[in-house]
Amino acid sequence: MSIEDRDKWNRRYAENSFHKNNPLTLVEEWLPKLPVGRALDVACGNGRIALLLAQNGFEVDAIDISSEGLSQAREKAKDQGLEINWTEHDLDESYPFATDYDLIVVMWYVDLELISRLCDCLAPAGYLICEEHLITDQQVTGPQNSYFRVEAGKLREAVAGLDVVLYEESIKLNAESEQVASACVVARKIKAE
Repeated sequence: MSIEDRDKWNRRYAENSFHKNNPLTLVEEWLPKLPVGRALDVACGNGRIALLLAQNGFEVDAIDISSEGLSQAREKAKDQGLEINWTEHDLDESYPFATDYDLIVVMWYVDLELISRLCDCLAPAGYLICEEHLITDQQVTGPQNSYFRVEAGKLREAVAGLDVVLYEESIKLNAESEQVASACVVARKIKAE
């Protein structure tokens, strides 16, 4: 991302003009099924997923480009008595992620190469949960620029080295009765024999 992108996100969070209406349903559905451990929230914004993970007992690392979003997230975590490791970093630049995460979550941040690299950051039997806006010809909410959407089948290809537990491409209504086209995956790193 550029300085312009960083400034855009900082401004959106400062003005409280960025309201993510995308539900956390996928994460909420899977959390009870997963062993608690170390988690990474990628492109965490103002921390709603990182906070959810910490509330459920995970040791959480969270990373985002927006200092303003992270500031809001830190304040929320402090108010809730939660310890989260917040990192400000441009994800277009290389970052030395740990390689022992039990759970990695990437929601609505499109970088298929990064998602493929994150597969190597999972501990044996660790899970990746990811949901992205899907390219479609139908009228849907979300980014209109296809750069911020994935093509059909591409998210599955990005996690090809993992055991795919769930893969779905769909168009569903969100809480505001808007259509959301998404691709989602839950995949697990296979333990070495």
